[in-house]
Amino acid sequence: MMTTILRAALVSIALVVMETAAAQPLDPDIVVTKVINAPVADVWKAWTTAEGIESFFAPKAAKVVPEPGGAFELWFGVDMPEGSRGSEGCKVHSVKPMEQLVFEWNAPPTIPAIRPLRTLVYLDFKPLPDNRTEVTLRNFGYGVGEDWDKTKAYFTRAWPAVMANLEKRVQPK
Repeated sequence: MMTTILRAALVSIALVVMETAAAQPLDPDIVVTKVINAPVADVWKAWTTAEGIESFFAPKAAKVVPEPGGAFELWFGVDMPEGSRGSEGCKVHSVKPMEQLVFEWNAPPTIPAIRPLRTLVYLDFKPLPDNRTEVTLRNFGYGVGEDWDKTKAYFTRAWPAVMANLEKRVQPK
C-alpha cells in the first residue's frame, strides 16, 4: 500500500515537473529590434509584398505569399543554379496582420550541410506614438556544430544589416 502511495506521489511530482518544463519559453538565437519612423502598415507592406522585399532585402523576390503555407522565397542570386538563389522552398508559418509574421529561413549556399535545414524567423510589429513602429526580429532553431556556428555567425551579422536597410527604405525622406 505504501508503494502505491509513493508511486502516485512520484507520478504527480513528475507531471508537475514536466508541465513546468514544457511551459518554459525558448530563447531566440538572434534578436534584432529597430524603431522605425514609419507607420506599421508601411513596415508590414515592406515585409509582406514582393515589391517591399525587393526595395530593402533581396534584389528579386521570387514569391512572397503572406499566409500560412505560402511561399517566402527571396532570390539574391537570380542567375545562380536552382537551390542556391536564396530562400527557395521556405514557407510562411503564421500571420497576424500588422502584428506578427513567422517564416522559415535557410543557410546561405556557402554552408551546404545546413542549407536544406530551416530556422524560424518571428517578426513582431508594434505601433508606437507618432506613426513609428518597433520591429523585433527573433531567429530560432540553430543547431550545434561547426556548420551551425558558421550559419549563426553569418546571420548575427546579416539580420542587423537587413533591419538597417528596412529602416532606410521605409522612413520618410
